Formats: sequence, C-alpha cells, structure tokens
Amino acid sequence: MSTPVNTRLPVGNKDFTNATVVIIGAGISGMCMAIDLIKRNNCHNFVILEKGSSVGGTWNDNKYPGCCCDVWSSLYSYSFEQNPDWSREYPGQEEIHAYLMRIAEKYGLYKYIRFNSTVEEAQWDDNESNWKTSVVVTGEKDSEYSNSYILKSDFLISAVGQLNLPRQPSIPGLEDFQGKMMHSARWDWSYDITGKRVAIIGNGATAAQIAPEVAQIASHLTIYQRTPNWIIPRGDGPVSAFQRALFKYFPPLHWRKRALQMDFRENFHTVIKDDNSPFAQMIRDMSTASMKAQLATKPELWEKLVPDYAPGCKRIIITDDYYPTLARDNVELETRPITHITETGIEVEGFDEQEYDLIVLATGFRTVEFMHPIQIYGANGRPLQDIWKDGAVAYNGVTVEDLPNFGMFYGPNTNLGHNSIILMIEAQSRYLNGIVGEVIRARQKGKTLSLKPKLAVLKTFNEKLQTALRNTSFADPNCNSWYKRDDGVITNNWSGTAIDYQLNLSKVEWQDYVVDGTGKGDVEGKATTKLGRVREETLLSDTSLLIVGAVSLLSAVGYFAARSKMLKAR
Repeated sequence: MSTPVNTRLPVGNKDFTNATVVIIGAGISGMCMAIDLIKRNNCHNFVILEKGSSVGGTWNDNKYPGCCCDVWSSLYSYSFEQNPDWSREYPGQEEIHAYLMRIAEKYGLYKYIRFNSTVEEAQWDDNESNWKTSVVVTGEKDSEYSNSYILKSDFLISAVGQLNLPRQPSIPGLEDFQGKMMHSARWDWSYDITGKRVAIIGNGATAAQIAPEVAQIASHLTIYQRTPNWIIPRGDGPVSAFQRALFKYFPPLHWRKRALQMDFRENFHTVIKDDNSPFAQMIRDMSTASMKAQLATKPELWEKLVPDYAPGCKRIIITDDYYPTLARDNVELETRPITHITETGIEVEGFDEQEYDLIVLATGFRTVEFMHPIQIYGANGRPLQDIWKDGAVAYNGVTVEDLPNFGMFYGPNTNLGHNSIILMIEAQSRYLNGIVGEVIRARQKGKTLSLKPKLAVLKTFNEKLQTALRNTSFADPNCNSWYKRDDGVITNNWSGTAIDYQLNLSKVEWQDYVVDGTGKGDVEGKATTKLGRVREETLLSDTSLLIVGAVSLLSAVGYFAARSKMLKAR
C-alpha cells in the first residue's frame, strides 16, 4: 500500500529537493511568511533560502557605525511579537538583529533555513505546475556535499526586499583608488579608522548615522553632498528600566504607546499628500530652526543645507547629531560635484584632489531593479526582464503578471516614507498565505492549482496608483530619490497610508486571478475570502485600557504572590 503525500511534514533529507513553498530570504519578510505558513496554514513543508550566514536580512547586512532604525522601537516589531524591552526609543542594528534571532529561535525557524544558499534562477514549469529554483551553495564546507541543486516547489516567495544589493556610484576613477574603500552595507570592522582621513560619498540617512561616529575618531572627515535633505530632531533616549517593567507586566501600556506612535506616523502622511499642508510647513520650520541653532557658528552652511524640494520627496532624515557633527572643526561639507577619484583621493569641479585613507560609499542600493540579479522565468518561459521591460509593477505590490504561484514582499510600490514597513509586511503575509492556502488544499486533494493576476486588473490597479502618486511630494521634479526611476516614475512607494494598504490586502478577490490546473473548479467563481487585518491604531478608550490593564496587572501580582508562597513553602 502506497503512502499518501503529506504536505505537513518538515522538509528533511529524503525530500531535500522538494517543498510546498520556497521562500527566498530570511529577513523580517521571509520569517513573517514562514510563521504565518505554520500558524495560518499548518504548513511545515517549506524551505527558506538565505544567501547570508544569519537571519535578519538588511539588519544582518548593515553593520556600519551608528546603524539604527529611524522608526520608533515600539513600532518596529511584529504585532504578534511585540518587544517590551527595547533599550532605546530608536533601536540600534545589534538590538534589532538580536530581536530577529530570538524570533527565529522562538518559532523554530532555524530548521527550515538553508544558509549560504544563493538563488541564481527560478523557472515555472507549465507541465508540472511547479517552480524549479536553482540554488548555489556558497559555504565552503556545505559546497563539498553539493555546490548546486534544483529545488522544486508549488509556490515561490521572494522576500529579498529592496535594500539588499549595494549601489556603486558612477564616478570616473572609482576603481583607481589605492586606499581603503567600502560600501556602508559591507562594512569592514577590521579596518581601524582612528586618526585617518575619511571621505563619505552621500548624505542620506546612512551617511547621517555614520558621520557622527566617524568624526569622533578620524583626524578629518569630508562629507560629499549632492543634494541637501530635510532633517528633523529624533529625540532619542534610553527607555528606563521602570518603563520597560511596566510594558512587560502591564502590556496594555505598551499597546497604547505603539498605537499612539502609529497614529502620529499615519498623520505624517499629510506631508506626502500635500506639500502645502501645515504639517509640511512644520517640517520645514523645524528643520530650518534646528539647523540654524546647531550651526550658529557656521552660517555659510545654511544655504547649502536647505532643500528646494517638498518635504517627503526624499526620505526625511531623523537625527539628533548630524548638524552638530558638521559644526566640528575636523569635519567639512563638500557640495561641489565630484569629477574624478584618483589613486590617493577625490577631485571636485575646479579644484585639486583631496587625499584620503578611506572612502565610504553611502550610496544606497539598487532599489528599482527588483529581484536583481535573480533570473525569473514565468509561464511559457517568459522572463521577468521582459514582463518588467517598462518598469516593475505588481498587483497590490505582491503578485506579478505571468508568474503563477508567485508572491513577493516589499515589492513595487510598497515602500513607505512615513511609517513602519513591518505594518506592510504583515498585511502582505496574510494575503499571500490566503493564496498559498488554496494551493496547499489542492495538493492535498491530489490536484494542481496555479494562480496569477489578470493583466487587466493589474493595469487598472497600477494606473490608479500612479495617478495618485503623481499628486504626492514623491513626484516633486526638484529632487531625485531612490523612490523613483530616472524617468520620474515612482516604482518604490505606496501612495496612501499603511491602513489604506492593509484594507486593500484584507481580502482576496478570486475573480482578480487567472486560475488554472486540475483544481481550478474549486476556486473559479469562489466568493471573496476575507482575511482581516491587524488593527493597531488607537481603538480602546482610556477606560477600556485601564480595565484590560487592571486584569493584566492583577494576573502579574497573582503570579508573583503564588511564586513567593511556593518559595517560602520550600
């Protein structure tokens, strides 16, 4: 008697090259998808392919001095796994990475992750109705067993994100420099900066975090600025042990703090929606006042540091120590265009070179080239390069034309300029798990099922989205940003609030999809599947909060009283 296929067993050695779902990337998105596969679909037959040696995604890649999040710590965690013990209002890289490692451990994800595994290519097989993903094993010892293999799956998830492939600037002579050069996302901590002459090319959020740290130990620092940024105070500080204890034993307080922070961040979208709004003017006034106060002795820098574009067109930088860094005697702001990099330094327009020991490239990532350099081939062997020849688009930012049973996180037009990206990621995970669930159920019945968005639906969605985006500050022609392509089309950002997006993904409209396979009869004509969403904005009144909190407090008191009694009995 043959043994039936069980899609709920973990992938082991015997099924090493077969899985129900393959997830590319073990960052915040990939782990969220994996946790939801277990919780929502009772699916354990999945593999996470991670090209690095640790979980964490961008928080494992970016380890430069001063690396931290520009979203409040209370907002920067999964809603279902909130962390009451953040040490600061804005968490640093190491603390975020430690949180993500705890998540992987708590939910038992390590047994599903294959580290040092790089995806080079993935092809959809129309005949077998599955994906064939080509994996290259980069770990020295692991590659001794097999340096590459093909992994089959019913569903493929991209969780590679937008901030994973460093962008090298197009500057003549970049390869000629004989000193030390490093990209901010590939920081070499073995290099001692003490007493060195350092140049930072770029002045975005990353540079604003690196510069204050480097300036303290370098003999000289020059920051090469192409365009100025709107910069507002962060107001960072430690979270007291007392407050952390309250959050831990009185959770509603932490929920309320998170909800209020979300409300504020959602209201911040007004800056993006209307660059003439009072909120946008407040950003201008706050940034200018902060600059003049902290650079009172350097008025010659004021004009160079005030943008001529709308707040929000580029990401607003939140920092307490960038302007004070520019006020230091050993720091110079250079705004003249770089013409050439020589063997020993950098030349700017009309001036001789300035020599450096280290050049830091704080030049961001290849954000508009989604999925690069992975080669994807969909239905009828159609390459993703052809599908996106006119630019990257996806339905709801998660499913793509002619890519059956494929989903992506942090895809086209899902980035935010005002709130926590984790709010978007959780909505995407719910939605994709709703679709994956149907594929799993078909497989359990011995059937095949493939789903891809209808082209007309995708086009209508994108047209409405781009119309909305053209009326936001993102579209200001006076600035270039990683949010948009060279032709001005905004491919990275969402047009509305996080709540707007959550509502969009709170249900699956099956009529929006082309359904194929022997199991299509179970899905065609199916009614809308309501998924719901995580409601994190302020909902409870203070009275309700106190009632819920009192119950939590009494439970905690009861626990400690019982524990104390047990200890005394011993």
